Amino acid sequence: MAKDSQVCVVMVPFLAQGHLGQLLHLSHLISSYNIPVHYVSTATHIHQTTSRNQGWELQSFENIHIHEFPIQPSHSPPPDPKAPTKFPFHLEPALETSVHLCEPVFKLLTSLSATAGRLIIIHDNLMSYVVQDFDSLPNAETYSFQNSSVFFYFSHYWNLTGRHIAADDQILQQLPGVEGCFSSELFAFAEKQKVHVRKISGHLYNTSRSIEGYYFDLLQELQLSKKQWAIGPFNPVEICKKPDDKRHKCLEWLDSQTSNSVIFVSFGTTTSLTNKQAHALAVGLEKSCQKFIWVLRDADRVDIFTGEVRKPELPEGYEDRILKANQGMIVRDWAPQLEILAHTFTGGFMSHCGWNSCLESITMGVPIAAWPMHSDQPRNAALITKVLQSGTIVKDWDERNDLVESLIIENAVKKLMASREGDEMRKRAAQFSDAIKKSVAEGGVSHIELDSFVAHITR
Repeated sequence: MAKDSQVCVVMVPFLAQGHLGQLLHLSHLISSYNIPVHYVSTATHIHQTTSRNQGWELQSFENIHIHEFPIQPSHSPPPDPKAPTKFPFHLEPALETSVHLCEPVFKLLTSLSATAGRLIIIHDNLMSYVVQDFDSLPNAETYSFQNSSVFFYFSHYWNLTGRHIAADDQILQQLPGVEGCFSSELFAFAEKQKVHVRKISGHLYNTSRSIEGYYFDLLQELQLSKKQWAIGPFNPVEICKKPDDKRHKCLEWLDSQTSNSVIFVSFGTTTSLTNKQAHALAVGLEKSCQKFIWVLRDADRVDIFTGEVRKPELPEGYEDRILKANQGMIVRDWAPQLEILAHTFTGGFMSHCGWNSCLESITMGVPIAAWPMHSDQPRNAALITKVLQSGTIVKDWDERNDLVESLIIENAVKKLMASREGDEMRKRAAQFSDAIKKSVAEGGVSHIELDSFVAHITR
């Protein structure tokens, strides 16, 4: 590349699946403007995110350059399903590991700066300190990627700033607090980022104004000093069907069901169920008499490729029984969530309400049975169930430390999958899906926002 020839973008994701995947897809979006994108992480996490990428082929995008740094997590403890809170304490070594990216990332930035007209750094909001020396480069500027819903960020900052912005919304007054959502270690880690965040030129959000426009406008009022763009969703809106030999086995079972008849059950990559909770969930699903696909796997370690993986226990003979009865299927490995949600026979999603899962479900028009576990999830659940009204609560956050009994699970599944109320949720979910898909099409609000961001960085 000749000096001053073009803009060059560097992506710096945090070391966890929900963060890695979002910025990889944003790389896809930006590279489609014929802008070279450099995606950086540890070799382990590059392997993780590329092996789990869904909906598009990374190899076909020559403008995306992957940089693997040979940094290994110092230790990768197993998740503890019996921990008093569900926050994934076992992933906190990732905070320590990310510190070691500072030197190799800055070397790459220095090299790219010497050959680019302008160097654009897009970093996770938990990786600000990794790129903190960017301001010593004459042509570099940074943008912070916010990996949760705008509803979560606005409600959080609204409380911190004394609620001085007028928000005509009773829901905000009744939101759960953050007690039990995060660890003190994560708060301390986030606090260290603040001095570096002040240097950024703007914020990017994985959302669309078509679903969060009201809260995005309010958030802009709170943060007038920074430019902001809502350019999501950072997931494909259409899924091409793979050849049979490349499809996951659960999709073949799903093909044999009927329209909107199956509830997909998955709690993401950071939650582990106790054997007792898994047992209650198994009973509740079976007694609901509804079809289901249940991804039952332990939470990710810092390094998903090392250590034994615990398999939560189910009632004796359960897996064979429900499969023989054609009621359900248990998946014990990584499952293609987007493909499952996009399938016309999937009619509901029991979810922890991580923002990736929420947005993927909204994109595919699937209502949610919300079971928040930690972090931003309780407020994301409020967005889904109270604001968008495209889901129902399984477990109230005030009862987060209690076992969810099988009868509660049974009733929640029936409500979502076999009631008039559930049908109304499905209709609203389909409307939001249509709005999301229109937003990323030519002339749609997300497409306009992405055009605006690209025009800004290539000005």
